[in-house]
Amino acid sequence: MRDVTGDHYFSTEPATSADRRTVAFSVEGRDYSLSSSAGVFSADRLDSGTAVLLRKAELPGPETTGVLLDLGCGYGPITCVLASRATTATVWAVDVNARARELTTENAQRLGLADRVRVAAPDEVPDDLSIAQLWSNPPIRVGKDELHAMLRRWLPRLAPDGVAWLVVARHLGGDSLQRWLVEQGWRVERHASQKGYRVLRLTR
Repeated sequence: MRDVTGDHYFSTEPATSADRRTVAFSVEGRDYSLSSSAGVFSADRLDSGTAVLLRKAELPGPETTGVLLDLGCGYGPITCVLASRATTATVWAVDVNARARELTTENAQRLGLADRVRVAAPDEVPDDLSIAQLWSNPPIRVGKDELHAMLRRWLPRLAPDGVAWLVVARHLGGDSLQRWLVEQGWRVERHASQKGYRVLRLTR
């Protein structure tokens, strides 16, 4: 279900040759054409989970302000959609994969979004950054312990009135993740379900 070409998409420095390609998709009537390559998540097409998230979650608009964070940005589809819609917000695109970060930077520049997109490795994000919205199609295949550690690291950075949007495949543990998040003290709404995916909305 998740394309991993050569290296794992969560490798920090993919050794596989880049083998560039283009991924085209549409979100709410706007067409996007982004550069992708081997060694990043879902290199050949918009991942089905990401597509469900962008279709079913409440996308920001021109009135949205503050910091939006795309956790595990890959080559940047979520980042580019958020930045193109929330025209006064700053979008942080975070990924451990250096090739993914390079592609996100390139795609943001091509779309004229570079002035409001900050691409960074996890340790490059300021500890005191307050996040208005966190968006993620989290890397389930890193394993439950690493996934939980990642969410424990980033979710507490939400502003008091912040919201997080996550998409998780049901058969890869979407329901158990929802239960775990509730146990951690988050208010979790199953906002939508489609094509075997759960779209979760988290607030404090």
